[in-house]
Parts: sequence; C-alpha cells; structure tokens
Amino acid sequence: MSLVEHLEELRSRIIVVAISVVVAGILGFFLSEPILELLRVPLPDGEYRLIQLTIGEALAVRLKIALYVGIALSVPIILYEVWRFVTPGLTRPERRLIWPLLIASIGLFGLGVVLGYLVIPYALAFLLSLTPTGIDSSMLRLSEYVSFVLAIMLAFGLAFQFPVLLLIGARVGILNYRFLSARRRWAILAIVLFAIIATPGGDPTSSAVLSLVMYALFEGTLQIVRTLRP
Repeated sequence: MSLVEHLEELRSRIIVVAISVVVAGILGFFLSEPILELLRVPLPDGEYRLIQLTIGEALAVRLKIALYVGIALSVPIILYEVWRFVTPGLTRPERRLIWPLLIASIGLFGLGVVLGYLVIPYALAFLLSLTPTGIDSSMLRLSEYVSFVLAIMLAFGLAFQFPVLLLIGARVGILNYRFLSARRRWAILAIVLFAIIATPGGDPTSSAVLSLVMYALFEGTLQIVRTLRP
C-alpha cells in the first residue's frame, strides 16, 4: 500500500471509532440519570449535596457523562480498529498474540475503572476534611463533582493499560527483562509522577493507591516479559 492508501485506511478506521463513540455516547446520555445516581454514592450520607449554579450546567454534565460512557464502551472497538490497522505489518506469531492482549486490555480497563470508583470515597474524605473551620462545604457544585469522579475513574482505567504496553514493547523487541529491571528506579519515579498528575484534586490517597497498583502491575508484567524476552 502507498502512503496515501495507508492514510485513507487510517481515516476510515478513525471514522468507525468516532461513530462508535457517538452511538455509545447517545446511549450514555439517556442513561445519564442512573449513572449520576451511581456517581453520587461515594458522597457521605446526609452531609453533602450537589447543587446546580447555572441553567445549562445539568445539560453539560449529561453531555460529559455521555462522552465518558461513549469512550468507555467503545474501548473494544477502538482496540479492534487499531489491531486491524497494524495487522498487515505483523508476523503470524505476533497476530496470534494480539487477541489475548485485546481481551486483557479490555478486562484491565474495566478493572481499573472499578478500582478508581472504590477509591473515590477515601479521596473525597481526605479533601473535604481539609475544609477550614467556619466554611460551609455541605454544598458541592454538580459539574465539578462529576468531573472529579469521572477523571479518577478514567485515570485508573488508562493506568491499567500499562502492562499491555510493556508486553507489546517486549514482543516487538523494543523492551526486554534486563533493560526494564535495570531501570526499575526510573520506572518507579515515572509511575509516581503519572499517578500524581493523572489523579485530580491532589489527594495522596488516590495517587498512592494508583502508584502501588501500577508498581505491582509493573513487577508482574516484568516476570511475563522475562519469559518472552530475557
């Protein structure tokens, strides 16, 4: 295929991904009410309530939920389109490896989102405990709360793609066990920095949990890489 043909194929696959995100986003928009109720569960019972400050804030929140749901539900299609795009350049053993990686990537993304949701109450408890004396913090803005919760869940979901990237790098020959183990300190530093930047609010709870989980995934993946490419 020529460069133009490659670009045309890439455009067609981007269009498929965009359509899948839009369709899943429409579904997410109609499900935004029960999803919002689910997102409100981490709030302490009876102590805090969400308020709307502008007329269009509720619509903006529903659209934001729809976007996140659209991206989350489209992850299998996105990964499949990426696989179809790179398949012609892979050898047969590498093609056989792609499907297990796709399934693992989808499972890890879902697991990361669930873990992020479970961490939210602890992150909220820490941040709200820092409210100065005399300041009424019982009312939280709806849009800011939803953005905070969704950002944590998405950060955990994306962070759980870390092992898949390491395995792909090892399989194509970019990474190996000796290279990764010799740079373990740099990997730990990169993990901690990513956890601090990716988790909103600056609370140490979510950052610490994300760092520990990513490091555990790193060490586990390192042993897999060791068997693939010593």
